[in-house]
Amino acid sequence: MRRTKIIATVGPATDEPGMLEKLLEAGVDLFRLNYSHQNGDRHEQRVARIREISTHLGVETGIIADLQGPKIRLEKFNKGRIQLREGQAFSLEVSMDGKTGDENRVGVTYKQLHVDVKPGNTLLLDDGRIVLEVQGVSGTEIVCKVLVGGELSDSKGINLLGGGLSARTLTQKDIGDLQHGVKIGADYFAVSFIRSASDVNETRRYLEEAGSIAGVISKIERAEAVENAGEIIDASAAIMIARGDLGVEMGDAVLPAIQKNLITLARTKNRPVITATQMMQSMIDSQIPLRAEVFDVANAVLDGTDAVMLSAETSIGKYPAKVVQAMARICEETEKQALTRISDHRINQHFDRIDEAVAMATMYTANHIGARAIASLTETGITCRWMSRISSSIPVFGFTRNLETMRRMRLYRGVYPIRYDITHSNPLEANREIISILLERGYVTEGDRVIITKGDLQGMRGGTNNMKIIQVGKSLETVA
Repeated sequence: MRRTKIIATVGPATDEPGMLEKLLEAGVDLFRLNYSHQNGDRHEQRVARIREISTHLGVETGIIADLQGPKIRLEKFNKGRIQLREGQAFSLEVSMDGKTGDENRVGVTYKQLHVDVKPGNTLLLDDGRIVLEVQGVSGTEIVCKVLVGGELSDSKGINLLGGGLSARTLTQKDIGDLQHGVKIGADYFAVSFIRSASDVNETRRYLEEAGSIAGVISKIERAEAVENAGEIIDASAAIMIARGDLGVEMGDAVLPAIQKNLITLARTKNRPVITATQMMQSMIDSQIPLRAEVFDVANAVLDGTDAVMLSAETSIGKYPAKVVQAMARICEETEKQALTRISDHRINQHFDRIDEAVAMATMYTANHIGARAIASLTETGITCRWMSRISSSIPVFGFTRNLETMRRMRLYRGVYPIRYDITHSNPLEANREIISILLERGYVTEGDRVIITKGDLQGMRGGTNNMKIIQVGKSLETVA
């Protein structure tokens, strides 16, 4: 069973008849709605279709609503594009009309840019393809020198090398999109250009006001976010390593080390982590991945990422199902390596909560007695999330009566949600029913050892306080 989860972005390519079914059958665990593209009505139709197909296939798929964030872009040129030469002067004019840019100057969408920059700063346009050095600021005009020239066209993005732009994380558009995402039942909200824990907390307040318990995924794509990663992870349900803008702001050479450190930090802090951006980019047009892309996905799996994400590859690519199949194949093969099953996570640490201690003890025991499976009865999924931090080849089945919990658990590495209502069974009968479900689905066979975790008070949040070791086919009164 593949432990690393796959996230696919929906778009025109996934709207093709039968494509969503193919993606789910190929191994997609969660779908991403990109609010930078398409309107809310289109996303609503997609979610309705995803829920319908998921129910038909007997799975509960998670939905991630990805908010656009403050897009800091150039305005437009009167001829659509220009050519910049190295060494020439070129200005960004905050107060300039939106469609009158030329070879000398162009407007910008972010009206505070002249306040945030100073002489000596480096501005990166179009994902770093064009490089400008700020020579001076005169009123609302930012006078620059072209260090790296080339063709520049309408609406390209602007980054400040090293970070430092003060644009608010949540725009009015984001707040509206958040409310729409709540309405259509998104399970997670990915927030772009997070700078600090306060940005995460602000998003959560908006969610609470809208009546949602969805998790906040912080996208790490600013230099400030890397500096404040610890507090951001603590405040978030999960993080996403968004390597596009992050690579522009920080420099591409440091990205591998940043990615590895962020994955380690997130796992240390018991939070899921998603690795994203251009993982299988060539498969937008190709039916097979580049070898470098194979290594990229495999290294993320070896580092311990919970999920790998596809963007344009599935939203506008020619072969959405084939790219998911290729990614699943790479993940499965990489997970055969012993490194993905070895863990000393928190082995010498103190546990403050009983359910946390049970989760850690369960994984330690399972890894040392050769358990075939772990079955965790859970209301919120937190016990399963803690278990998923331990590297292991043993599947964790999250038994829950809550659809929302099932969908959120789809993000956790090595966790597989199963719908089950323990409040309708007595404790001993629940054990029998759980084993019967695992047997019927082929997850265990006679003689296998299974560990079951649950709480004495059935249906209570945070109440996991015991574990039981059962040998399939033996009396359920027998504890190994």
